[in-house]
Amino acid sequence: MGLSVEAVLAIDAGNSKTDVAVVAADGRLLGTSRGGAFHPHRVGAEAAVDGLAPLVSEAVERSGPVELRHLSACLANVDLPFEHDALESALAGRAWAATSEVVNDTFALLRAGLDSWRGIAVICGAGINCTGVLPDGRTARFAAVGTISGDWGGGAFLWQEAMWWAARAEDGRGPDTLLRTALPQHLGLPSMAELIEAIHAGRVPEERCAELTPLLFTVAEAGDPVAADVVRHQAREVVALAVAAARRLGVDEEPIDVVLGGGVLTAGHQLLMEEIDRGLAAVAPKAQTRVVTIPPVAGAALLGLDRIGAGTGAHQRLRDAYTGMSS
Repeated sequence: MGLSVEAVLAIDAGNSKTDVAVVAADGRLLGTSRGGAFHPHRVGAEAAVDGLAPLVSEAVERSGPVELRHLSACLANVDLPFEHDALESALAGRAWAATSEVVNDTFALLRAGLDSWRGIAVICGAGINCTGVLPDGRTARFAAVGTISGDWGGGAFLWQEAMWWAARAEDGRGPDTLLRTALPQHLGLPSMAELIEAIHAGRVPEERCAELTPLLFTVAEAGDPVAADVVRHQAREVVALAVAAARRLGVDEEPIDVVLGGGVLTAGHQLLMEEIDRGLAAVAPKAQTRVVTIPPVAGAALLGLDRIGAGTGAHQRLRDAYTGMSS
């Protein structure tokens, strides 16, 4: 058996998937694994961390002999202090690495998209969230627990919004829309009435429901005004988060990078991205959007390399390893 390699363990756990990576101190990507959604708010911190254990074991086994110096865990649903404390305690108790740090998954997106610790990240995947940071330590965060904290959008929300408009078109309470026929047809059903019944009865699994979100964007880009209005609303929410973070940090009139990530924002929906750029230009003209092209787990690993004092060469080597890889 060879000598152990000093490494960091990186976890990016989101609402739809979890990625784990073991990265050598010199930036080499040694081992990876992928699993399902991370929902500590549903199952509890300990059970959620138990679910990470097989993924950690798999990534470490693929890496060969390693000495894990630091665990960098960037986790969805770590939005409130009590959630952070519970998960920090649960992860520290596993002793997977000599030291560990737990942050919200928006920090992985920030670090993946930025080399300097100055910018704003908006993530729009299954849900929506935002974080802004400055080099002096100032941070702008949002509760991001759904409607009750003022949030609107994200993939898990948008397919239901599409259903809302299609249902109202079907029964006459709202304007007609191509969504009325496109949604049931996509799932092999003849009408909205049957689609509503199938979803209500639990006959349509969650992953099939999620397919209706990209369909919403397809219908919008085909010119349907109802679907296009929903997309524009999502764009306004992304802009509202970014601008609120910039104002709270006092940089709304300064150049600032706005890093965009999550499945909804990385899918390349033209109408959505154009509306985001247009909205930002109107209220924060010096802000510059940047869509992250490497997986957020790379950002978690970069944070880990930061913590162990790795050099810039290690950071670039890791970025090169992930270039072109799907998020």
